[in-house]
Amino acid sequence: MNIQVAVLCDAATDDNGKLNLLGAFDTIYARELPAIHPQCAVALRVTFASEDEGKRQLKLNFVDADGRAIMPPIEIPIEVTLPGDMHFGTRNYILNIQQLKFDQPGLYSLDILFDEKVQTSIPLLVRHITPTPA
Repeated sequence: MNIQVAVLCDAATDDNGKLNLLGAFDTIYARELPAIHPQCAVALRVTFASEDEGKRQLKLNFVDADGRAIMPPIEIPIEVTLPGDMHFGTRNYILNIQQLKFDQPGLYSLDILFDEKVQTSIPLLVRHITPTPA
């Protein structure tokens, strides 16, 4: 298994196997805390080989710098099957997240796990910006 793309973005679509991304980001600027990010998407593009075939578990954990979950984990059972004449297969996964809450500024991480093994992490920095007086 090879994760080709793992990104937080404003939106993503899958168009017949093509992964389309809009507004990839790694920092959120918050004027007040707690901050609520209204909408974002996690976009993954994963290539599987024949040795990856079978029932698998995709899991996403959004955690703060201390490893504490900021939302319940997202668990997706998947079945990897490749036609006999193919050496690999690529799939796109798009997960929309709404009303993501950040209590504190700092570093966060979205950990991507397959079968309970972390494959990659997407870092996210939440910065608190103080309004400047007029």
